[in-house]
Amino acid sequence: MTGEKSDKSPMEFRWNSDSEIAAPWLHVVGIGEDGLEGLSPASLAVVEAAEVIIGGDRHHLLAPDLKARRIAWPSPFDALIDTLVSLKGQRVVVLATGDPLWYSVGARIARAVPAGEIVFHPQLSAFQLAAARMGWSLADVETLTVHGRPVEQMIPWIQPGARLLILTTGAETPAKIAEFLAERGYGGSRMTVLAAMGGPDERRFDGVASGWNAEVPAFNTMAVECIAGPEAQVFSRLPGLPDEAFSHDGTMTKREVRAMTVARLMPMRGAHLWDIGCGCGSVAIEWMRAAPEALATGIEPRADRRALAAQNALSLGAPKLTLIEGEAPEALKDLPAPDAVFIGGGLSPQVFEVAWAALKPLGRLVANAVTLESEATLAALHKQHGGELTRIAISRAEPVGPYRGLRPLMPVTQWSLVKR
Repeated sequence: MTGEKSDKSPMEFRWNSDSEIAAPWLHVVGIGEDGLEGLSPASLAVVEAAEVIIGGDRHHLLAPDLKARRIAWPSPFDALIDTLVSLKGQRVVVLATGDPLWYSVGARIARAVPAGEIVFHPQLSAFQLAAARMGWSLADVETLTVHGRPVEQMIPWIQPGARLLILTTGAETPAKIAEFLAERGYGGSRMTVLAAMGGPDERRFDGVASGWNAEVPAFNTMAVECIAGPEAQVFSRLPGLPDEAFSHDGTMTKREVRAMTVARLMPMRGAHLWDIGCGCGSVAIEWMRAAPEALATGIEPRADRRALAAQNALSLGAPKLTLIEGEAPEALKDLPAPDAVFIGGGLSPQVFEVAWAALKPLGRLVANAVTLESEATLAALHKQHGGELTRIAISRAEPVGPYRGLRPLMPVTQWSLVKR
């Protein structure tokens, strides 16, 4: 089948009728609950012209009566790219839900297939539909996904007055999120679960977190309006969580120093941190909370501290924290190259050299020292490599008999630099 490409619409397509195919050869088409009827004419023509259609069972049911060969999502799902590459030379369509590039399969495909070989056909996303059902301005809400991901990832967004739209993992996800809300003092938060939006079987379930017990379909989207109670946990995603937010054994980077440390590490979307001597994980967790999709690898020789770090990562919304047993520099071998490095323990010239060599260009390195010996090491490294050397002295008000006084914490010497 041959279509004529029009200058008027980039969504229109061109297939060659012989074995030689004009780029692009792959179309990723968003589809809603209204199926083929909801597609634009250009998108519908692409689907009808396809020789191969790939999608989940739900997608195939929404697009019946087509002549194309059908392929289900491969298992494991990562095999999708190999499947697509093997089909190059044919007219291939991938069906996805809603907008293929908004927390959907399109993003995975776009990372693996050259942009000039793909055309994306977006449909209304679940976020747009849910915002319309709730009467919320989409620009004023947080759009999150826990679909196929740890549900704990949504925890950092629990804040007073926040409105959240969440793509879920399944029927059990709303109850789990309700539990997170109630545990943190947000039991009065209003929750709505929306299913099959835009189709004849659309359903809506409303309730509050503290009493949530609705049985909902597996494929759903949540809307949450966070309402803080008198004892609500109020945590920012910016660094500087209270020390008591972490389970620890007394050895940790204290709140004020931690805020300065993470600020100089400069968390960025998708960036990767090495936390050397991570202890209870406070710096790595604050790094991950501060930027979307930020990742961290914590290197810690003590099993009890790794256990604390894992517990903190779950309770504070950084479930993707990776923990490695070992000591630097040996434990740094074969790790993915970092965008930032924090040396909070085990500082030595050898550890610095290995970490600095692995650090990506424009990467940030921060090292903290509290002993005279480690301060001397920092001073020598600063003299050789430059950067900023800072003394941080913090005092906190504490009772002194019937009065109060400022009691100093141990001063911290901090060295930071950017790799250029």
